[in-house]
Amino acid sequence: MTLTEFVSDYGYAAVLVGTLLEGESILLLAGFAAHQGYLAIELVLLIAFFGGTVGDQVFFWIGRRWGEPLLERFPALKARTTLVGTLLRRWDAALVFAIRFMYGLRIAGPVAMGALGVSRGRFAVFNALGAAVWALLIGGAGYLLGQSLEVLLGDIQEYEGLLLAIVVVAFALVLIAGRVRRALKRRAAVRALAAQQARQPEQVRLD
Repeated sequence: MTLTEFVSDYGYAAVLVGTLLEGESILLLAGFAAHQGYLAIELVLLIAFFGGTVGDQVFFWIGRRWGEPLLERFPALKARTTLVGTLLRRWDAALVFAIRFMYGLRIAGPVAMGALGVSRGRFAVFNALGAAVWALLIGGAGYLLGQSLEVLLGDIQEYEGLLLAIVVVAFALVLIAGRVRRALKRRAAVRALAAQQARQPEQVRLD
């Protein structure tokens, strides 16, 4: 499948689905495709803003509604909630704005903020502002990437298949690395929790 066919069939839908989650790679590719004329950059940025805002808002409400059960069920999320709480005390609204730029906290961050009781209105405002800046930066970076490659390579259409393959492989590697990293963190969190629980009886006997 060429880049043209992929974008023609799935372009805007892929941007929406990707940005509802952690879609930096999809948005970067969409910005590049917009430079090639396959998508409208204005619509790409608008969809990215919408997806980024709604996605984090949904995760916030999940944390608001089911925060305690989730924290008990997932030790890694509990650890990240502790981190988010510490950062919130220092940075407050700036953290809500910047959370989507922080690796490993794009989904866990809004869930943690909901569980910690961050103001609904405050989160909505600064989440939307952060999504707007994020869409412009990532989508714009993809667009500028197209311009840079055009300067270096001339007619990019000759290399579309190769570029698409590189992007897909890179995206897959990022996903795999992220999953492995999260799995290792979850395992470490479970071990730390088990060790803490094992020490508690000893502390009771000492008292």
